Amino acid sequence: MVARQRVSAWRPPVAGVVEVFHAHFTEHRYPMHVHDAWTLLIVDSGAVRYDLNRHEHGTPRDTVSLLPPHVPHNGSPATEQGFRKRVLYLDLTQLDESFIGPAVDAPDLCDPVLRRRVGQLHTALAHRGDELEAQSRLALIGERLRAHLRPRLAAAPGTAGRRAAGHGVAHGLRDLLDERLLQGLSLDEAARLVHAHPAHLVRAFSAAFGIAPHQYLTARRVDRARRLLLDGQPPGAVAAAAGFYDQSHLTRHFKRLVGVAPGRYARTAAAGGR
Repeated sequence: MVARQRVSAWRPPVAGVVEVFHAHFTEHRYPMHVHDAWTLLIVDSGAVRYDLNRHEHGTPRDTVSLLPPHVPHNGSPATEQGFRKRVLYLDLTQLDESFIGPAVDAPDLCDPVLRRRVGQLHTALAHRGDELEAQSRLALIGERLRAHLRPRLAAAPGTAGRRAAGHGVAHGLRDLLDERLLQGLSLDEAARLVHAHPAHLVRAFSAAFGIAPHQYLTARRVDRARRLLLDGQPPGAVAAAAGFYDQSHLTRHFKRLVGVAPGRYARTAAAGGR
């Protein structure tokens, strides 16, 4: 089968929506990675299988998947035909970090009303001038998502707080990686700063977050590169501004995580995503 890849990505002028991303992949497999935003995903054809917090999940067409920020996940086609998906990346003004724990426990929501509203929001976001409609639909979606998540939050008080509290060497390293996103740091330097042996630090981080420290840093840098490309910056400038050694370094990791090269991704954004 010939691999097909079609993507479009853009940043709409709607507060709370970091990025809109539409894609059709037949063979692309996402490695483990993280985002700094909420991933609100619907699949229009085919299906996606993914691991989140070491548990396998799937996305049939009637589901809405909500993947929380900072939690590693991957993704691959669950059918020979691949999948077509539409994704909204939402910032923490729409759902705060207290909802991360409940979303990890059950990310796939079987809710036809929510599914329809997400589709309607994508349609509104595709047309300039429909920002009020998009804002209204986003408000209703946020309200419905919180209604799904609040009962789980009440059933497990303190879970999200413990997850976000930042205790231990693993959380200390994550904080360092976030602070040094552009300049990076060596493992020995990190070990000195959090007072842990380098090997223990890597094991603790991987056990806590399900992803190695270097994978986490690369994923965060790719996220930054996506935002800069959507702002219209050229890939060559984006590489340095996102913490990559050069453009080829950016291209290699960007294509592995996003499915297309930065230049192609930028061209879809320049075309308005449609």
